[in-house]
Order: sequence, then C-alpha cells, then structure tokens
Amino acid sequence: MKILGIIPARYASTRFPAKALVDIHGKSMVQRVYEQAKKCASLSEVVVATDDARIFSHVEAFGGKVMMTSKMHQSGTDRCAEVAAALPEFDVVINIQGDEPFINPEQIAKVAALFTDVKTALATLVKKIETEEELQNTNTPKVVLNNFSEAIYFSRSVIPHIRGREIQNWLQHQTFYKHIGIYGYRSAVLHQITKLPVSTLEKAESLEQLRWIENGYRIKVAETNIETLAVDTPQDLENILKKHPKID
Repeated sequence: MKILGIIPARYASTRFPAKALVDIHGKSMVQRVYEQAKKCASLSEVVVATDDARIFSHVEAFGGKVMMTSKMHQSGTDRCAEVAAALPEFDVVINIQGDEPFINPEQIAKVAALFTDVKTALATLVKKIETEEELQNTNTPKVVLNNFSEAIYFSRSVIPHIRGREIQNWLQHQTFYKHIGIYGYRSAVLHQITKLPVSTLEKAESLEQLRWIENGYRIKVAETNIETLAVDTPQDLENILKKHPKID
C-alpha cells in the first residue's frame, strides 16, 4: 500500500495571511510541518500543495516536494484531490494540516494504520477532552463515536448532552472527544467526496466532514493522547513559541 502525505498550504489565510511562511525559530511553518511528516515511515512520499508562487519557491528552496494547485479550492480536501489525481499510483492520501508545525509523526502513523483494514474508506483522529474550557469552546469540534470506532457526528456544540446535570460536572460523567484535524482517504473515495454538493449539516456547523457522513460515508477513528498545537492566529503562534522556546 502506497500512502501519500499532502500538506495543503495556501497563502491567503483569513485570520493569518502568509502563515505558511512565518518564521518559527529559523524555519518556516511549512518547512517544519514537512520535516515532521517526512519522519513518518508510513508515508511513501510527502508533497506540499499550494496555490501561491512564493510558497512554491520556498518549498523548492529547502528541498521539499511541492505542486501548484488551483486558487479556487474551498478546502484542503479539494486541494488534496487535485494532487492525488496527478499522482494516481498512491492508494491512500493523508491530509496533514499545514498549520501544525510540531505535529507528531506518530499521529500520522495512527491514521495510516487504519487503512490496513480494507473496509476503511476515510479516517481521522480524536482526543479525549480534559477541561471544561475545551469542552465549551465552539472552535473545538466535538465527536461522537459508535461501538465500531466510527464517527457518528461532529459538532461545535457539546455532544452528547448530559440531561439533569450541570455542564460544569459533565466531564465527570461522560467521556467527550475532540476532533484532531488530520484526514486519511482512499484515493478513489477522495475523488468521490469532492464531487458531493455542500450539505445542510456542513453549512450549519461549517465542518466539511459532515458532508461525508450525510452522504453515507463512514469515518474510521483512532484515538491519540498527543496534544496538537495549531496556528490559526498570530496569538496562537506566540503561545506556541512560549511552549517551545528552543527547538532544532
């Protein structure tokens, strides 16, 4: 099984323009993500997928593999599909978020391992929620799983609702999971889901994976205990640099 890691990296991020090129202790964000992904032995190849000549030239300069993709894509999944169509020799594609400069290669390997089951079409990661603040944060999508480790639903709201108890005590009575935004797709399935129209649930929650569920696709889930540090805003970057004052 040949697995392709793709790092979508666009320039025009709404909350943090050009964040792919921001310096993090002497290396750009996209270079740090790329180097972490390359450490994952499960991946046969790693490619940055961008829509901007500046990112393209930068990746080439540090020796990475990069492909130019359309500026019209609405999501990283769409960008991955364009790259996958140009590289049909790969069986599985893993979409690695371009704003997690310290992503642990073990997390990528966990997603890749789910595809040893031939029935796995789509895959992602979850982590147990440990604080009330995280539980109630609408920027942290929550996930409900079935007994087969498949995602039933994703929501920005707290799910499930614990009836008859104060929300401050919910973590004592139920295990809640948050979504870790790394996706795996069988190549054929990736091309199918990008042709689906935007769904009502996706519009409501602004979560593209709901489109797949609403159309009957199953998303296999692995649990990780490793925290991810995503950079959505300049403040996020400041916070991360405080946690990582010295890195290679």
